[in-house]
Amino acid sequence: MIIVFGGTTEGKIVASLLNKAGKKFYYSTKRNIPCDDLENVEHLHGVMDVESMHEFCKENNIKLIIDAAHPFAEMLHGTIETVSETLHLPVLRYERKYQERDDDMLWFDDFAGALNYLEVKKIKSLLAFTGVNTINKLKPFWEKHECWMRILDSDISREEAKKTGFPEDKLLYFSAENGDELALLNRIKPHCIITKESGVSGFYERKVEAARQSGVEILVIKRPHLSDNFEVVDNEAALEKRIRDIHPSFLPLRSGFTTGACATAATKAALKMLITQVEQKTSDIVLPSGRRVQFKIENIEYNKVSATAMVRKYAGDDPDVTNNALIGVKVSFNDEGKVHFIKGEGVGTVTLAGLDIPVGEPAVNPVPRMMIKKVIKELTYIYEDNRGVDVSVFVPGGEELAKKTLNDKLGIVGGISIIGTSGIVTPFSRSAFVSSIEKEIEVAKANGSEHIIINSGAKSERYLRDRYASLSDYNFVHFGNFIGDTLKKIKKEGIKNVTLGIMLGKAVKLAEGHLDTHSKNVLMNKKYLCTIAEECGYGGSHLEDIRQLTMARELTKIFPFTQAEPFYRVLAERCMSVCETVLSDCEFELLLIDRDGNILEYKTSFVS
Repeated sequence: MIIVFGGTTEGKIVASLLNKAGKKFYYSTKRNIPCDDLENVEHLHGVMDVESMHEFCKENNIKLIIDAAHPFAEMLHGTIETVSETLHLPVLRYERKYQERDDDMLWFDDFAGALNYLEVKKIKSLLAFTGVNTINKLKPFWEKHECWMRILDSDISREEAKKTGFPEDKLLYFSAENGDELALLNRIKPHCIITKESGVSGFYERKVEAARQSGVEILVIKRPHLSDNFEVVDNEAALEKRIRDIHPSFLPLRSGFTTGACATAATKAALKMLITQVEQKTSDIVLPSGRRVQFKIENIEYNKVSATAMVRKYAGDDPDVTNNALIGVKVSFNDEGKVHFIKGEGVGTVTLAGLDIPVGEPAVNPVPRMMIKKVIKELTYIYEDNRGVDVSVFVPGGEELAKKTLNDKLGIVGGISIIGTSGIVTPFSRSAFVSSIEKEIEVAKANGSEHIIINSGAKSERYLRDRYASLSDYNFVHFGNFIGDTLKKIKKEGIKNVTLGIMLGKAVKLAEGHLDTHSKNVLMNKKYLCTIAEECGYGGSHLEDIRQLTMARELTKIFPFTQAEPFYRVLAERCMSVCETVLSDCEFELLLIDRDGNILEYKTSFVS
């Protein structure tokens, strides 16, 4: 479930986006504003304190907070910060657009600074564009000097202003119909104005420009600093993407098409142009599932000898390095009556066994080859042409793209792979990651490796490379968070020598029995760490220090990171015991790694 804090233009944008998902969400505003156009919203109004917000989020299984409230709603921002930290909830801040801070204006961190300036400079008249909630903050000025306050033209604002005792004849009411700031300034002629850095949707620029034209000095209160734990987005596309990333079950991720499907569509268009000498603007193909899809054709070239067509890859919401890349195919006839795949620019060459493609062949995987051969067979049958076809799949810039993939480890050099089994790219998922892990292990096994070093990612691998400098790239496998799935594949392939390099943060989760260490599934358990410390004879201040931990890596401040330290020995033993529930018949080495790359070594043998 998602809760949005709004009551602003930005809040309306967020609520409208979430409403399209067709699922219930909460929209909280300070005042009871109309939300009749949002059929999927449950509207909350009023002020939540820390206790009530905390309870609400727990009781309603809130997974994501979106802060789209006014930038100066400091109390609300603080409440959200406290609750999100306590409940470990992600916060997206949907921020409004702001102009550059121009030097011709006076900038203040708060109203106290602005009031001090007004007093020192002996300013006698002021027009405030800061809103009804700031009347009391400016009271030291308006009690002594001439001051006008512009507020919203609403009953609520009038009532709030009345409570402050501000002179009613000095209230100016704003609405869309009477928002001419320049005319207002020319009429009342204040010595200066004060406004807040409220952004585009707060009409900030309009107020400032009017003051400049009338020659009035401009005082601006800077927008408050937000928590560093809030992730800021300032456009709908970025907001939608992050909601999909954080809470994919709310906004289902969009699927795309594989490079194999794109290459098949390009092949069909190119061959049809070569045969008919008629330009093809679209190409429709049938995916292995039986679904028919159509692709737009780009960058067309054809003559009587060859034809080239290109399709732009769309990966949906998958973080695919080939998204938006052009996948091209050049076709020509041969007299052998067969289909030959020829390496094209930006497509890799297979150099290692274990990939279901012969060494030396272009990296066009089996299913894309099958799909391409199928469309060639269909067209040559329709047009009664029995000649063979040479197919060169190419990807402009593919060699650079390949550097962002695992191709080097898999023994594919010089470019990307043309892949896919269904033709559809399913947004990045557990199954996709695990499949990648399994393929890496298969390649290592196929190339004679009996020693696999598994580690969570690039950082830990850097620390391990020096230790195992003689081993090849394919000996190193990233498990991400999926330790259990990685160990199961290692056991299936019969690998006899396994090294697990693990940072402290994941080690404390593994020790407790969690073979999937993703933070969305498991958090550091301080009570469990205290039991390990007690087992090692520690108590008192050590236990209290553990309870104050925010990150597992800070354990090294409590227990020296040395081989002789019993805390890490017990932690490692617990990790190895958990791994033994999956592995058998192998030599196992566990390497505990701290944030600076220091390593503690523990070895054992698993016997079935």
